[in-house]
Amino acid sequence: MPLTDVLTPDAILPAVKGVSKKQVLQELASFAATLANISESEVLEALVQRERLGSTGIGHGIAIPHGKMPKLTHLFGIFARLEKPVDFDALDGEPVDLVFLLLAPEGAGADHLKALSRVARALRDPAIAQKLRKSHDASALFSLLTQEQTATAA
Repeated sequence: MPLTDVLTPDAILPAVKGVSKKQVLQELASFAATLANISESEVLEALVQRERLGSTGIGHGIAIPHGKMPKLTHLFGIFARLEKPVDFDALDGEPVDLVFLLLAPEGAGADHLKALSRVARALRDPAIAQKLRKSHDASALFSLLTQEQTATAA
């Protein structure tokens, strides 16, 4: 599953200013609500509930907060580069500066897991992560994410 299946050029936030996990999740929920025409409070609640099960900070400065939404009809992603790393209760204790929010319809099942796996694989690649950290331009970030995926999917 290429990231272009869940990520669009308008779903890139190159400079999120949140200074805490809670603020970052709130900003992402607000942005997701606007882009996907869904309730901000429902998005935030889904993300908070998922975080209660365990942090979505997967290590190496990366977090993949995710949740299922009853009103969504397709997988939906947002990529955010944080201006300053924040404590995300990550597995390795490192602060997070790269975040990929993934929202899925309630019945997404295998597609949701495939998308999570694809995102994790892309962001865990040290070369891709380094390029993402150096770029401050939304279109460049989108290109990095989608071009790298095209190259690794071939």
